[in-house]
This record gives sequence, structure tokens and C-alpha cells, in this order.
Amino acid sequence: MELQQRINAFSKLGTFISQFSSEKFIKQDNIPHNDLFFEGFKHQIKLAQENNGWFTKTNIVFSLNGWSKLLTNKNLTKWTSSYSFSNKSYKNVAIIMAGNIPLVGFHDFLSVLISGHSVIVKQSSNDKHLLPFLAKYLEHIEPKFKGKITFTEGKLENFDAVIATGSSNTARYFDYYFKNKPSIIRKNRNSVAVLTGNESKEDLENLSEDIFRYYGLGCRNVSKLFVPKDYNFDAFFEAIYKWHPIINEAKYANNYDYNKAVYLMSEFDMLENGFLMIKEDKSFASPIATVFYEYYNDIVSLKNTLEAEAENIQCIVSKELNNTNVAFGKTQKPELWDYADNVDTIAFLLK
Repeated sequence: MELQQRINAFSKLGTFISQFSSEKFIKQDNIPHNDLFFEGFKHQIKLAQENNGWFTKTNIVFSLNGWSKLLTNKNLTKWTSSYSFSNKSYKNVAIIMAGNIPLVGFHDFLSVLISGHSVIVKQSSNDKHLLPFLAKYLEHIEPKFKGKITFTEGKLENFDAVIATGSSNTARYFDYYFKNKPSIIRKNRNSVAVLTGNESKEDLENLSEDIFRYYGLGCRNVSKLFVPKDYNFDAFFEAIYKWHPIINEAKYANNYDYNKAVYLMSEFDMLENGFLMIKEDKSFASPIATVFYEYYNDIVSLKNTLEAEAENIQCIVSKELNNTNVAFGKTQKPELWDYADNVDTIAFLLK
């Protein structure tokens, strides 16, 4: 199967997904195999919601909307044009996926197949409904994918390389277990925002998207703010208020109440507005419903600090650090060429 065939297949998958990219699912005409797959995928979305309380319809739709926009012939061609796909030595690549946000492992799945390899997927139990169904659709669109996609719940076997995502603890296990295989091993990372006090209301409203989307469970979610001395948080709290209905969602509210009780009993200083707490803390990973903050003296020294902590940081949201920053509101809208941990997955797969 040639590269263009693979691009065409994923582009058609993107068109199929686009029917589920808003809260009201709309069945479109002239989409291949729609009679066979449309209602089935609606059911898988429902099962995903029932299986994982964090996977609300809104968050699943947000993920599907993002992928429908990325999986176009134009985007896929632009992405792959930077590489040489002349190597025809295809391998079996295992992927161990996380389950923190819907379809979090899809980029790895796409990367392996677009590179021509076969994929063996070990999913998280928290996100096991959506991807297998989309893989079946892909096989119907392009029958040459049949036999190249395997899902397993057992021990991984007969693979030549591995891409594994998990916590920092599981990463140590992965490093040992896959020490004799070419691998990409990902561990915990968090995203940060650098504020100066000169941000517009729109900037801060966009930042709230980076904080609250997926309840802050993704590595691209902002979990920490760097602010100048004497920073006034009033404008920040005002701008994020549009997210206040999130406190009506039980799992989030339970975490908010629990973490607030812990902070109060421990007599920690914090600010809160009824649905988010902010606390001064040097850590990068904050609990659900909490964002940490830390003061900085000047941008130059802060930039040095962030460079020294690069292994712990996924995204930096800022207008100040022009070489590394992500725009406000864009952390959960990466492009195909925005690689996790800044490790080029395609380059790895083409070796």
C-alpha cells in the first residue's frame, strides 16, 4: 500500500468523524459505509461515557472535532511531506496507550499506520470503546489495512518496537521491560502558563480553556502559572468565570471538595472562587480543581528555569517566550506535527 492510499484512507476517516464533531450528531449523505457504521459509533460514544465518568459527551465531541479537522488530505500531505517514506522494511509496532482523555493514543496509532507499519494496540481500560470501532471503519475504507491492526488485552508479543505512555512510575517499568527494543517511553508531564499582568481579557478567557478542558486531566492542560511579584489575580478569576458550571459535575465537584478540605485542614494559603483553587507551590502537577502558581523575578531567569525543567513540561503558554510558547487557548488543539515530549514519532518509525 502506497503512502497516498494511506493518506486517502485517513482523510475519509476524518470525514466520517466530522459527523460527530458537534453535540448534535448529523448523518451525512455520500459517506462510505455510513449505514453500517454511523449508528454503531453513536453507540460506542455512549458506552465510552458510561465506562468513564470523565468522558462526558462534550469532551468526547471536542476530541472528535479536533481529529476531524486534522484528518484532511491537505493536513496529512503537509505533515508527511517532511519525511522520506522510501523504506519498505515494515515492522510490528506495539503501542501502550494512556486513558486520561478520549482518543489520547490516536496520534501514535495514526503515526504507525501512516508510516506503513503494522500496529499492536494495548489500550487503557479507561478508553477502550472509540478506537477499535474507528479502526474497523478504516479497514472498510481501505481493505489493505486488514491484518495490520491488532488490539490485545493480554501480554504484548511479536513486536519489533514500542511506544508506551504512562506515569513516571510505569515509565521505569517500561524502560526495564522494553530495554532490548527500540522505544519511545513517555512519562508524566504538565503544561504551564507564563503571565505578565498585561494579558487581555480574551487571553485569560482562552487560558481557561487550557486549564479546564478535559477537567485538566491531559498533559497539555495548564496546571501551573508563573506570575510576577504582586500579581493581581482578580482579572484571572473574572475571565475564567464562564467555566463555573463545571462545579455541577459530580466527579469534578467531589475532587474540588476533597482537595479544598485537605488544604483547609493543612492550613495552606490559597485563593478560590467556588470552582477552582489556586495555591502557591513549586510543583508542576496540581490536583483536579487546583492550579499551582509560582512567582518569578524576571523573564530571563524564568526562561532558564523552564529550560532546566524541560523534561517535566509539555507546553508553555505565553506571549513572552516566542521560541517555545503555545498560544492561549491552543494547548488542546495541537497540529499533526506537534509531537508529545518533542520526540518526532515519524522519524523514530522511519528508522
